[in-house]
Amino acid sequence: MSESVTGYIDHVIFRNEENGYTVMILKGVEDEEELTCVGSFPVITMGASVELTGNYIQHPVYGKQFQAATLTEKMPEDAMAMERYLGSGAIKGIGAALAARIVRRFGRETLRIVEEEPERLAEVKGISEKKAREIAAQVSEKADMRKAMMFLQKYGISLNLGAKIYQKYGETVYSVLQENPYRLADDISGIGFKIADEIAYRIGIHTDSDYRIRSGMMYTLLQASGDGHVYLPREELFQRASELLGVDPSYMEKHLMDLSVDRKLVQKEENGVVLVYPTMYYYLELNTARMLKELDILYPEDPEMINRRIAQIEKETDTVLDEMQKKAVTEAACHGLFILTGGPGTGKTTTINAIIQYFEGEGAEIRLAAPTGRAAKRMTEATGYEAQTIHRLLELSGMPEDDNKSGQAVHFERNAENPLEADVIIIDEMSMVDIQLIHSLLQAIIAGTRLILVGDENQLPSVGPGNVLRDIIRSMAFPVVELKKIFRQASESDIVVNAHKINKGEQVVLDNKSRDFFFLKRYDADIIIRVVIALIQEKLPKYVEAKPFDIQVLTPMRKGLLGVERLNQILQRYLNPPDASKKERENAHGLFREGDKVMQIRNNYQMEWEIRGLYGIPIEKGIGVFNGDTGILRTINDFAETAEVEFEDGRWAEYSFKQLDELELAYAITIHKSQGSEYPAVVIPLLSGPRMLLNRNLLYTAVTRARKCVTVVGSEETFREMIRNEKQQQRYSSLDRRICETEE
Repeated sequence: MSESVTGYIDHVIFRNEENGYTVMILKGVEDEEELTCVGSFPVITMGASVELTGNYIQHPVYGKQFQAATLTEKMPEDAMAMERYLGSGAIKGIGAALAARIVRRFGRETLRIVEEEPERLAEVKGISEKKAREIAAQVSEKADMRKAMMFLQKYGISLNLGAKIYQKYGETVYSVLQENPYRLADDISGIGFKIADEIAYRIGIHTDSDYRIRSGMMYTLLQASGDGHVYLPREELFQRASELLGVDPSYMEKHLMDLSVDRKLVQKEENGVVLVYPTMYYYLELNTARMLKELDILYPEDPEMINRRIAQIEKETDTVLDEMQKKAVTEAACHGLFILTGGPGTGKTTTINAIIQYFEGEGAEIRLAAPTGRAAKRMTEATGYEAQTIHRLLELSGMPEDDNKSGQAVHFERNAENPLEADVIIIDEMSMVDIQLIHSLLQAIIAGTRLILVGDENQLPSVGPGNVLRDIIRSMAFPVVELKKIFRQASESDIVVNAHKINKGEQVVLDNKSRDFFFLKRYDADIIIRVVIALIQEKLPKYVEAKPFDIQVLTPMRKGLLGVERLNQILQRYLNPPDASKKERENAHGLFREGDKVMQIRNNYQMEWEIRGLYGIPIEKGIGVFNGDTGILRTINDFAETAEVEFEDGRWAEYSFKQLDELELAYAITIHKSQGSEYPAVVIPLLSGPRMLLNRNLLYTAVTRARKCVTVVGSEETFREMIRNEKQQQRYSSLDRRICETEE
């Protein structure tokens, strides 16, 4: 049977704002000098009089405590309680001395005066009329918020989300929840359709409500964008939304029109099929197509002069360019927009260097960039010129937390009003660039600046929506040079030769006579893992002259016996075992330990970083840590509740413990996450999995990530089936069609 205690909150020992769990000291309790109380409470006000219901418990370490199930805040009933409440710091601008003066002036009438005649507070020395109004507003707002948080808690809404919801809607929160809780999914970061749907269910909103169906359809489209799609065919949208909502697809036709009228969707008919776009993505493709066309300016250069310049570059750099490489330099010289593509070993880097030399000879200002820090670093090493990430090139600035909800793009300082100051911009690893990033880049480039896009269209497409490089090439609207010839030095590498064979669908010789491409046949997942550990710890580091942490395990899947999640737990035990000198921290993804190899798994546009010089002194600062950035977890500070990560490009970032769910272990990563990266050696465990996932495109990407050595461990049949399986996961994008429409 529960008991109740009444007293006032003297101070809080511990509080977790995520779930409201609180340890606090209550005073004024009958027969108790002070009482330690524990429980989860939505709002705590220091000095407030409260009634708790629950039970006394005996804690093995802290002794007698009151475990509270409910907390009811009572407004102060006497002058002393009122003075304590006002002087607790709960009301901004009132300290203990001023609280005493207010209560001395009004006595037991204080609370009524504050609520009903706040202007009279100005009778107290030190309080102006303006301050009196502010005090009254705060008291009222706190009472309103307390009431709202209690209301939201009834529907299972956490304190953090509750605070965000109240901040957004204030006193209208009641009508929003009762009428259309699906608004939360549109308006508030951290609330998706699923949470809104759960709240709606608890409130009693019908499954076939108009709001629910519209919100579910939008959620389905945005989920599809998470899989890389820019649109969905109408019938597929209806089918997916029907499965999500448990509602017949016939209900959706009317809502599709309503959403179009509200400009949340765009419908476009092509070849008798209606395509449905979230409005933002339709216009991103449309405007990207327009801006690409605007850059496509023809520069009439004398062919003889270009040939002489190329010959001079060959002589100065002691290189010999083949016909296609020379053609690439010529096309870059004659066009405002040029695309260079080709697989590994075909001389893309040599060609980029020749293009840089050509434009340097004209005194042009050249900027180089790539989508990731690792790719930018590789570009710098290959060219000798500084390359940046595209985000840094565009000077990313922090965006508001709810920016994504408003459908706005990330904010860059370089844009149409403040374009990049460059004559030539070269972007490498273009297969990784999604529709949002190319749109932001093009906005910052004025007509007359040459843009050169370099990439391998056979790599996996970008993680974000769109299929930018492939669509630009397929539009056949711009000059493209594809390098196909494998150069002599590269042809000595079986990594390069086999990558091209895989890409053409030709089978690879697996006799292990190669110096850099090995296949170890194993057919049991646990045995495969043992072999992988032996390779990383013992065999490969000496062979490729690298540390075990530099050797990357790449796997097709997240789940399963050879998925990222299981592999990371096992590899952590062997590559960074427990040690008394290493601090640890549990989080949503498992256990982190100092010294762990970690990866950022979502874009954080506001996270600050710094590059440190001698004695750890910051020499450069910036913002933005991105999906796929990898590094080492250097320190865990339990007192400050922070952890520091040193990324591969030398940036250091500090994470609060709450932000650690943005990281996961990276001893093994998915092949998708390895895009744009290169490692001394890669190990690919391969057994079985969904046919749609195990395809040629994925295997090609994995093999081309290795610089010195590829080792596949697993089933030969799965490997050969991947080469035969040329079916890529279909990605709905239409930039190529938008480009062709722009021509008309």
